Amino acid sequence: MVLLELIEKTVNGTGYDLVDFEQAERGLFRVYIDFLQADWDKGNITVEDCEKVSHQLSHVLMVENVNYSRLETSSPGMDRPLKKLSDYVRFAGCKATIKLRMPMPGTPNRKTFEGVLHEPEGDNLKLEFEVKDGSAMLEFTLADVDKARLVPQVDFRSRKA
Repeated sequence: MVLLELIEKTVNGTGYDLVDFEQAERGLFRVYIDFLQADWDKGNITVEDCEKVSHQLSHVLMVENVNYSRLETSSPGMDRPLKKLSDYVRFAGCKATIKLRMPMPGTPNRKTFEGVLHEPEGDNLKLEFEVKDGSAMLEFTLADVDKARLVPQVDFRSRKA
């Protein structure tokens, strides 16, 4: 079994979704997790969630004799990557930065866009972005995307009434 498939199967088996996996230098594995679609309303990933997945993964990696030196399990963060179609469904209405592999027709020499994600229509993804005289709609597919991340939205206003 391929390492990524092993990790994804283990993470899913513990009740979470694998957002991303990095294999860094010196045997470091970084695993980013989130809740499965049925549990999106649970809020944010906690330290206890990471601990649960890390504990299970370390056992599986040991049994499968995978050579690694350190395992880090984390939430995807406020600027989480958008990797799957379900990410675009979940975060429709949120601000994101999309970097395309190649410029799209009608946007010569431009590959990076920041704007608001719209609900996907089938495999077609949409991002509304600002232009000089209003806004424009970028239509693309998952295959067109090089990198995509949410833009963190932080409110520093006081919560006092």
